[in-house]
Amino acid sequence: MVILPAPAAFLATATLFAIFAFATCGGYSGGLRLSVDCVNKTESNLSIDIAFAYPFRLHQVTFEVPTCEGKERQKLALIGDSSSSAEFFVTVAVFAFLYSLAATVVYIFFQNKYRENNRGPLIDFIVTVVFSFLWLVGSSAWAKGLSDVKVATDPKEVLLLMSACKQPSNKCMAVHSPVMSSLNTSVVFGFLNFILWAGNIWFVFKETGWHSSGQRYLSDPMEKHSSSYNQGGYNQDSYGSSSGYSQQASLGPSSDEFGQQPTGPTSFTNQI
Repeated sequence: MVILPAPAAFLATATLFAIFAFATCGGYSGGLRLSVDCVNKTESNLSIDIAFAYPFRLHQVTFEVPTCEGKERQKLALIGDSSSSAEFFVTVAVFAFLYSLAATVVYIFFQNKYRENNRGPLIDFIVTVVFSFLWLVGSSAWAKGLSDVKVATDPKEVLLLMSACKQPSNKCMAVHSPVMSSLNTSVVFGFLNFILWAGNIWFVFKETGWHSSGQRYLSDPMEKHSSSYNQGGYNQDSYGSSSGYSQQASLGPSSDEFGQQPTGPTSFTNQI
């Protein structure tokens, strides 16, 4: 059983999430259907289909609607252009997929070359930080772009563009609205990818020489402190033993002097 290192496990998951991100956004195509019921039924159109897809250049999506004033037709276009944010999001997802796939292979099969000269971990750390930032920016931009797409393709907003719907005698309504569930999923996977890549920063940093040098820097002052403490204890013990010796030496003469005091009276008695 092969146990993946922590960075490889993160990148393997990020590979799958990147696939879901660009597939749900880049592969989207949807549409809405409207109906315009004129007073003169021959001028009505009860099935106006408006289709749009990635990269969401909505201003290029055109459609024709009846004016309810004879056979004249009105050509309209949707409002907005979210192609920049959508394409940036998909581009980040594709490159993140390619890099994470390559990095996972390196982690599993080329561990020795990866750790050689500490160059692999440093490159991996820098790229991981960059992709974390790109996922955050891309997901935020695409979330705003998706909000604009939803507003521009809202059937109520599109009906306001039609001159025939401004007349109370004509009946305009939405047959069905576009389904945005896959686009909502793409935004969710975008932010999940940001969380994965940002969480992977710490694990990749632990593989670099910066982390090990920081640990050595912290361990050196602790070793110096412990050695100085041991030297201080040794000096204190020696000082204690020497002071005790000096005290015993000082007590010696006093005891001799005390022992000589009875010699005085003894000699005086002998003289008598």
